[in-house]
Amino acid sequence: MTRQPLLTSLTALTALTAMGLLAACGSAPPEAPVSTAPGEAKTITAKAMADGLHAVMSADRTVYTRLIVNRLQNEEKLIKASEHWKEDKALVLPAQMFRFGAEMVAESKPPFSYSLQSLWPINQQNAPKTEAEKAGLAYIAENKGKNYYAEETLGGVKYFTAVYPDNAIAPACVSCHNEHADTPRTDFKLGDVMGGVVIRIPVDA
Repeated sequence: MTRQPLLTSLTALTALTAMGLLAACGSAPPEAPVSTAPGEAKTITAKAMADGLHAVMSADRTVYTRLIVNRLQNEEKLIKASEHWKEDKALVLPAQMFRFGAEMVAESKPPFSYSLQSLWPINQQNAPKTEAEKAGLAYIAENKGKNYYAEETLGGVKYFTAVYPDNAIAPACVSCHNEHADTPRTDFKLGDVMGGVVIRIPVDA
């Protein structure tokens, strides 16, 4: 199976969900109440939109990791974490799959963005850059099971920024990070917070 059809199928649900959430969300501020008056179009908060997007992203990533990565690893077809990934010879790893999906969604220029980041990134492009990202990643690492929500202004635009924990859900996640030649941390265990999904949505001032 080539990468493009697989990416298309796994990102389609995310894109469709985003369009539905955006239609409902409109320009509602982060904590605006849901409208329930008869005949009125319902709106949702930026927080509810971010939570919904994350639910789809998390489900896609979990399914890919458990049903594809683990299965192939058990069949000894997955490359060792310390080796360099080559598209023509190895399975796309979960973090790479997530980044490819984010890049594909970004091509449609939706009014939101998402990325996978970590305080212990193997690839430095996944390191936090803004103060909200740094604070969010530190918070979810220290408060297991909790999300982080904040507002930040970047380039003159006000954003609602949400950070969700990215946990080690399978042995492949742990071994990949602990054994990679460029890893800054080698003691991850199943269930540990390894990083965070950052979702950013522009909101009215």
